[in-house]
Amino acid sequence: MSYKIQKTDAEWRAQLTPAEYEILRNKGTERAFTGAYWDKKTKGQYLCRACGTPLFDSLSKYDSHSGWPSYTQPIAKQSVSTHADSSHGMQRTEVVCANCGGHLGHVFDDGPAPTGLRYCINSLSLQFKPTPS
Repeated sequence: MSYKIQKTDAEWRAQLTPAEYEILRNKGTERAFTGAYWDKKTKGQYLCRACGTPLFDSLSKYDSHSGWPSYTQPIAKQSVSTHADSSHGMQRTEVVCANCGGHLGHVFDDGPAPTGLRYCINSLSLQFKPTPS
């Protein structure tokens, strides 16, 4: 798939920390309950750490008890893309940034209303921008 932001592997490695690179470019995952945002309750937006695209709003964030930041929906449907993921011996739906292709996490159909979805996202894939007071 072609994304608006195209960078070489060397450019991504220079921009991201090794842990961020592992998740965003190699589809890794952080351990549950270790990320910076899994229990954050401050109002604001969560942006793609790789390219700055607004992805999720704190208004759609909820505690899924999974240990990862969870959201019922993205800010805009076009801000994320989804792909089938059959890695690790299971069928899941991968979520990536629609602008740069960075791996964010997965979406599941066991979330609360209004969407019934749980976007389970790695904190290292995100950067937080607080809402101005």
